[in-house]
Amino acid sequence: MNWVHLHLALNHVPVLGTLFLFLLLLAGWIRRSQEIQRLCLWGFVGLCVVSIGIKYTGDFAFDALKGADWVDKVLVQRHEQSADQATTGVFILGVIGAVGLFRSRGNRPIAAWVCMVLLGASLGTFLLMARTANLGGQIRHPEMRIERLANFNPRG
Repeated sequence: MNWVHLHLALNHVPVLGTLFLFLLLLAGWIRRSQEIQRLCLWGFVGLCVVSIGIKYTGDFAFDALKGADWVDKVLVQRHEQSADQATTGVFILGVIGAVGLFRSRGNRPIAAWVCMVLLGASLGTFLLMARTANLGGQIRHPEMRIERLANFNPRG
């Protein structure tokens, strides 16, 4: 396994994780389940930690591919800028999750504002992550690029 493979394997975690935790937190909030909400707060903290690794593996993956003739540096730059935004979103989720866990220590209930902020921020972060994943896919898959699709004719 090299840095490129590790980056590709790890980057699915926050994309799907933010969506999964959003849905689970919503269910926990609707059901008023402190256990599910607490699990989600830990999940957001965990995603924050994983995202640090993803950021570094992305840098190493680019270094490993710099000399490849098929690498479009503009696409890589777009992906990296989007990844910076998405990673910032995940860091914010992790900080809010940690604050919520700290405030709810000792069997205190999780504050409603923590869940509300996390629901909104996780949905927004999921959209940032999905955009980043799409831009990353375009680096190696030209069929995903919009300008290619505009000229696509399925009948030949």
